[in-house]
Amino acid sequence: MFSFGKKQQTTPVTLDPNRIPAHIAIIMDGNGRWAQQKHRPRVFGHREGMETVKRITRHASDLGVKVLTLYAFSTENWKRPDDEVNYLMQLPVDFFDTFVPDLIKQNVRVNVMGYVDQLPAKTQKAVRAAMADTAQNTGMVLNFALNYGSRAEIVTAVQTLAAQAATGELDPATIDEQKVAQALMTASLGEYADPDLLIRTSGEERISNFLLWQIAYSELVFTDALWPDFDDQELEAAILAYQRRDRRFGGIKK
Repeated sequence: MFSFGKKQQTTPVTLDPNRIPAHIAIIMDGNGRWAQQKHRPRVFGHREGMETVKRITRHASDLGVKVLTLYAFSTENWKRPDDEVNYLMQLPVDFFDTFVPDLIKQNVRVNVMGYVDQLPAKTQKAVRAAMADTAQNTGMVLNFALNYGSRAEIVTAVQTLAAQAATGELDPATIDEQKVAQALMTASLGEYADPDLLIRTSGEERISNFLLWQIAYSELVFTDALWPDFDDQELEAAILAYQRRDRRFGGIKK
């Protein structure tokens, strides 16, 4: 784990282009506090946070990241006030309406994981249209976790495997880590299913029910920057912290 604050972002960093993490996952935190600091409604922070998503997507793609997973809305976020939830459900509509042409130009493919069928119809429509419009792109995957919760995902995976076992399609004795991973929502990401680097903004140092299975060996970086203030330099500083790690995956390097 590593935490850094604003003072450490003043010096430009030099990244090793051969050690860019293939999959970066980000818990985008701090939109509401950013807005409150400016004496504005929380939704103002969410709107600015959407602009940060655009900037970070472009820069991650330029750096050669293969998958960028963004925690956009959790299964627990429904507990927030109705007006804020309604605004958050409109954001994907506005985001994809303005950004999909840029994503197509950048060869970025949109993927959305989560319980999409539980979202409002307009949000579902925007999400599915964005995935369809970018389906032929072969560059970075912009993977949104939308109405996603890791414990729910694991429960769903277990139910899927149990149903296969009940019908005789699957021998319970053959269930291993690979079969569990294939039943998770990240299975479509193939070799990039597990993040190499997980970043959380806003100074909080929690995982918050995000990719609990997949981050077993991810490097964790926490930054004090609120999400609307997270910029290219912050991203590069997090990647530099990752590149300075000695990743042994439980073993010992000779």
